[in-house]
Amino acid sequence: MPKISFNNSNHVFYTSLKTSVNNYFAHTDQKKTGDPRLYAKTVILILAAISLYTSVLLLHMAWLPEVVCSALLGFILASIGFNVMHDANHGSYSSRKWVNELLGLTLNALGGNSFIWKQKHNIIHHTYTNIDGVDDDIAKSPFIRMCSSQRWVPAHRVQHLYTPFLYAFSSMIWILFQDFEKYFRKKIVDTPLSKMSAADHLIFWVSKILYLLFYIAIPVVLMGWQHWLLFFISMHIGLGLTLSIVFQLAHVVEETEFESVSGDDKQIENEWAIHQVRTTANFSPNRPILSWFVGGLNYQVEHHLFPKISHIHYPALSKLVQKECEVFDLPYNSLPSFKAAVISHFRFIRTLGKKPVHFI
Repeated sequence: MPKISFNNSNHVFYTSLKTSVNNYFAHTDQKKTGDPRLYAKTVILILAAISLYTSVLLLHMAWLPEVVCSALLGFILASIGFNVMHDANHGSYSSRKWVNELLGLTLNALGGNSFIWKQKHNIIHHTYTNIDGVDDDIAKSPFIRMCSSQRWVPAHRVQHLYTPFLYAFSSMIWILFQDFEKYFRKKIVDTPLSKMSAADHLIFWVSKILYLLFYIAIPVVLMGWQHWLLFFISMHIGLGLTLSIVFQLAHVVEETEFESVSGDDKQIENEWAIHQVRTTANFSPNRPILSWFVGGLNYQVEHHLFPKISHIHYPALSKLVQKECEVFDLPYNSLPSFKAAVISHFRFIRTLGKKPVHFI
């Protein structure tokens, strides 16, 4: 793969910002990791997921309440991902490494794989955000065109109409196909996957087998295959839509910038932190209920600048980041509401779906 570097020779913005953030934690005498607010969320969300799962399997519901409860289970599973797994796999849930590693495996309980996710998300996405050709979150696809550097095909004309359906089934595709594709190819886009230890291989296969057991085999036995199919599809619609919409609103909107790389090495003109600011957007700030469920990921700018700080601190840090952006004359992308962010995303997707005009 081509070598990508940032112009970090004069990283005054990030130096100044880190000083402000470190002073904040020193003055408030808080740890940068989670606290009882996060621990309480963990217990509430996991108990809610277990309750919904057992209720759907054991109560023999009519189809409508079964669909609603299954979709709600998918939403709660996504919230566990946002709140528990995400912080843990970034090492920001706890100051104890073993706690982070253990709770990071909640991703495996949802059907994914923490080893692959850490490289795909922590290393690649957080370093090369919105760089077409490297960032797997905007990887080239025949179905969705996410930035102007990607090849256009006629189907993209209506991509703003069919993307919600793709988002609805994205978690199913991820769990049942994409993880295996990365595992066997040993690559994420064109970036080699780090070498897996024997334990990593074991965890991959055991967790995938357990997923098949708990989400397919046991439900089929207890519910019958028709009710299981209704449960499985509804759950993944709730999970896939929630995950996709929240992550897309962070980077694939009209306000964010993109870079691209092909076969040649490339240096990004900005320092890494400025690149993160320009390629990332917040949405619906100061909405505590929404922040509670999405694990503070409506403060994506703060998360991308400080991924090793727990999301419970992002609302306070956002004021510091916004102030520093003003001082350094940088954009601070923040959409005022969830609705505004969704409109911006689909308007951007619709614009990208139009056939490009090539000037001679």
